[in-house]
Amino acid sequence: MSTSSVKNENLKETYASVYEYTNKVLELIGKEEITKEEAAWVTRETVDNFRDHVNPGFLAYRKSVTKDGQFAAVEWKDSGANCFEDVNGKKYIDCLGGFGIYNVGHRHPKVVEAVTNQLNRQALHSQDLLDPLRAMLAKILGDITPGNLQYAYFGNSGTEAIEAALKLAKMYSDRTTFIATTKAFHGKSLGSLSGTAKGVFRKPFLPMIPGFRHVHFGDIEMMRKTFEACAMVGEDVAAVIVEPIQGEGGVNLPPAGYLKQVRELCDEFGALLIFDEVQTGMGRTGKMFAAEHYDVVPDIMCLAKAFGGGIMPASATIATEEVFKSLFPNPFMHTTTFGGNPLACAAAIATFNVLIEENLPARAAELGEYMLKGLREAAVGFEDKVDEIRGLGLLIGIEFQSDEIGYEVSKGLFDNGVLVAGTLINAKTIRIEPPLTITYEEADSVIAAFKKVLGTVKL
Repeated sequence: MSTSSVKNENLKETYASVYEYTNKVLELIGKEEITKEEAAWVTRETVDNFRDHVNPGFLAYRKSVTKDGQFAAVEWKDSGANCFEDVNGKKYIDCLGGFGIYNVGHRHPKVVEAVTNQLNRQALHSQDLLDPLRAMLAKILGDITPGNLQYAYFGNSGTEAIEAALKLAKMYSDRTTFIATTKAFHGKSLGSLSGTAKGVFRKPFLPMIPGFRHVHFGDIEMMRKTFEACAMVGEDVAAVIVEPIQGEGGVNLPPAGYLKQVRELCDEFGALLIFDEVQTGMGRTGKMFAAEHYDVVPDIMCLAKAFGGGIMPASATIATEEVFKSLFPNPFMHTTTFGGNPLACAAAIATFNVLIEENLPARAAELGEYMLKGLREAAVGFEDKVDEIRGLGLLIGIEFQSDEIGYEVSKGLFDNGVLVAGTLINAKTIRIEPPLTITYEEADSVIAAFKKVLGTVKL
């Protein structure tokens, strides 16, 4: 048999094997419920394939995986608005929420219906004709965002929203210097990573995009001096990029008046102000956008995470006409194939509808205050473990004495049916960011579990 014949025969066998495997997986996806034997197969396949085909590092760092890596809690389905179940049927209150994507809850019926209706009509657009939902969603953003933000670019993720913002700022003027802050997180693609401040993410990819300066978050004098120094050496600042409240950095709230002073510095030196509201937007902090708490209007705002209603990946970069008009002559200067697709736009439109109809920003303020109070009371007597509990709305950070204590607490909460942020190497501050639809009963369960776990964690 010739080499090509052997190759073709092997290819036939591979195709047959893949076809059989995909049939089995599709059959499981189509089932309302699966058996214990099927659940065990899913668990084995998941662990083995993460190890052999995704990244074995995930098995080492996930609190859902046993130390020998032979068993894992494998996510399987949503369970009501604020919970999910693993493949074996164990239920968890979701206080991680994909780092903030489930603001309107898991599988909100109105968002699911909008996406399903659009899917039944048309899933993706042709890329040539005008797509109506993109236009309608852009109008909604122009109406609902603060100030005179008017034009929107749509992407698929937070880092894409940041990339678009940086490119808009570069096109706006001939300046190329950006000021970001310490403890900032803006994404991991190369442009947004240049604004991100976490060294462990940056070092392997140095040098970053040139022109970025980092100053201490909350230190307005350091920012002023950086503006002045950049002007003196002919490297005037194009834009400041900042999260109104830092999420990944530890739920760090800005000092009183800080963001207004940043706005004033930008105006004084002719720079743009970019607000990264990827995590703080869509009602998370008790207002539709965190900018509203501080009465500050940026020139560019970035949204993602909850923007797709917990159903579709979606992001938006909204800017004033003055800033966005650089893209008018050639709108193809910055595009993405799937950005602004009909399914994502339908999800985002329905999400705004739900946020308003159910008054979820106000609910986030109310439940956030309730949970902050309850968590702080639960931590009394455990000052040797808990440094501080802080937050705004339903973006809450619990800072521990060490990563090790934080991990043990987050692992203990997980074992008690509560999912929070916190991995083996990053748990000094864990985030509590449940759906804005979380009930008082579920909040009480989280608080009670937190108190119980604090009492069992050994230093």
